[in-house]
Parts: sequence; structure tokens; C-alpha cells
Amino acid sequence: MNDHKERSNYASPPCSLHEADPAYSGILAHDPQAALEVARWRKSERTRLIDKRLSTAAARRTEAAANIAAKLDREIGDLRDRTIGFYWPFRGEPDLRGWAQGKLGAGARIALPVVIAKGQPLEFRSWKPGEKLEKGVWNIPVPAAGELVSPDIVIAPLVGFDPAGYRLGYGGGFYDRTLAAMPSKPLTIGVGFEFQRLPTIFPQWHDVPMNSLVIERVS
Repeated sequence: MNDHKERSNYASPPCSLHEADPAYSGILAHDPQAALEVARWRKSERTRLIDKRLSTAAARRTEAAANIAAKLDREIGDLRDRTIGFYWPFRGEPDLRGWAQGKLGAGARIALPVVIAKGQPLEFRSWKPGEKLEKGVWNIPVPAAGELVSPDIVIAPLVGFDPAGYRLGYGGGFYDRTLAAMPSKPLTIGVGFEFQRLPTIFPQWHDVPMNSLVIERVS
């Protein structure tokens, strides 16, 4: 896990949690008031971090994505006969489509996540270039058909992250729900940019940490 030390540009934590250690990585109990304050704080952070990502020059994001791809190769190793769940980039996320598609030649399979319904786990459907895509939630392309698969590796984009490996996403809870429902947990790797680092996301009981993070500085 990349672990740079900068702590600048962080928003204040939820008000009733102001005494939490900045390095806090434990799970908050089932406290409805604390959970509500965390939800409000996460919404604010989500907006701030997405705005920052979108304001970053596309050329810089492209360069950072290439560096992330190289780090993924070192992190994962041999991909022969393994299924990679990746994602179609959205709102300035690192574009790893070329990296994922290149793994087909190395004997891997690739799959894209599909939202079935609110509050339900994602489905992963196998896909390769040339196969039909259709618009899914938020108009993100998803396989129109494709075999349902259980990935060996899941590459998850980050809105924010903390040093304990907890991921701040878009708020739907799809990845957490999906990972919790899988009979055997895949290797999960969160990918993103250094400016998305937070001291903590104040993880709740339902949050599932990544196995590792591959983070790149956008210069």
C-alpha cells in the first residue's frame, strides 16, 4: 500500500467525532446519531474530492493512470486463467480500460460490474472488446449480455481512501455489499490519486476494507 505522509486539505471530521484520533481506523458502533453525522461528512467530502478530480487536467490523470497500471502489474503478477473485475471510468476516475483489455492476451478474463437494483449486490459480467455494451446506472456502459462470473481480483475506483484501506465511494454501498455477499472474497485493490487520501473515512460496521491500495500522485 502506498502510504505518503501529507495530511493537507482535509475537511473537518463529523462534529461529535472530533475527539477521534486522526489515525483512527476502527469500526464505529451501531450509533444512529454518529452514523448520520458520518453520512453528512462523507457527502461533503465526496463532493469536494470529485470536484478536485474533475478539475485536474486530463493529461495529468492519463499519466497517473499509466503509472497505476504499471504498479498493478507488479502488485498482481501472473493473471493467466484469472478473472479481473474492473470498471468503466466515470467522472475523472483513472482510465484502466487499456490495461484491463491488454490482460486478455495474457490469458485473463475481464468483467464489468452491473447494478441490478438499489440495495442489491453488483453482478459481474464477462466482457471483451467488440461485445455489445448498453447504458447502465448513471449511463455507465455495461455488458448487454455476458456470462455471470465471480472475479478473482476486483479493481475498485476510489473517491477517497484512508491508510487502513477503507474506501469512500459514491454512497450506494454497492462494492461493500457485493464483497460481503461473495462466498470467497477476491483480492480487492483500490485505485486512485494521492489527493484523495483522508486520515480516516470513519468506517462503519458495513464497510469492507480493500486488501491493498494502488495510489499515484498527480503532479
